[in-house]
Amino acid sequence: MIVITGATGQLGRLVIDRLLALGVEPGRIVAAVRTPAKAADLAARGVVVREGDYTRPDTLTTAFADAERVLLISSNELGDRIPQHRAVVDAAKAVGVGQLVYTSVLHADHSTLGLAGEHRETEALITASGLTHVLLRNGWYVENYLAALPQALAHGAFLGSAREGRISWAARADYAHAAAAVLSQPIGPNAVFELAGDQAHTLAALAAEVARQSGKPVVYKDLPRADFQRFLLDAGLPALLAELLADSDEQAADGALFDDSGVLKRLIGRPTTTLEASVRAALSI
Repeated sequence: MIVITGATGQLGRLVIDRLLALGVEPGRIVAAVRTPAKAADLAARGVVVREGDYTRPDTLTTAFADAERVLLISSNELGDRIPQHRAVVDAAKAVGVGQLVYTSVLHADHSTLGLAGEHRETEALITASGLTHVLLRNGWYVENYLAALPQALAHGAFLGSAREGRISWAARADYAHAAAAVLSQPIGPNAVFELAGDQAHTLAALAAEVARQSGKPVVYKDLPRADFQRFLLDAGLPALLAELLADSDEQAADGALFDDSGVLKRLIGRPTTTLEASVRAALSI
């Protein structure tokens, strides 16, 4: 069995879609979710749905029964990730999971990103557990920026504090395809994959591509970190998230989100999604 945690999230659903497209039998895929009712569509496709709540360890041991591989998709509860991830690692060890796959962050072992700390600590937990594992160190998702597309079109600007930093983003689907590739084929023990897009771009380039395709004037406006963080807070983001996003932009200015290794395209067997294609898809929504 292949177990996907957080399976009703955006990444989890894409991973399951890709596994099915690769020919993995639905009955071999387990969607471990906090609220099984939200996975009714997956169940209708033949996927096994089990309750698996990061905050309720007993559900995890049940969800991982007979698991050959478990994909631990990192929790989105910033500041609370470590106890939740520890529960997953402990449950995987308790039931004897064959391989634990974890979605970490690019260059987690030495990244200057503020959000890398919880990923480093999780990686340490996994290593200390003795479980055979794979670390998928995902780079930035282009969707992190394209989420602000409606506001950028309305106000004529993307805001940030990344200056001219080159960001090797990829589409969420690219990272999902990487996870599915790892889950569906033999991977050596304790492998680490640094995953990022084929091309690196500045936020000014993103704004220019949006302007070109939309026919509307859109520019990138760079702000000091404190001002950008205040903007995010005023937009309604939680304080910790606003702090981490502003920090990520500031670190990106110094290369923290750049990678040109080409590992992602080799793992998925195709080029990563282009900026042009990502913007076109976002504009069509």
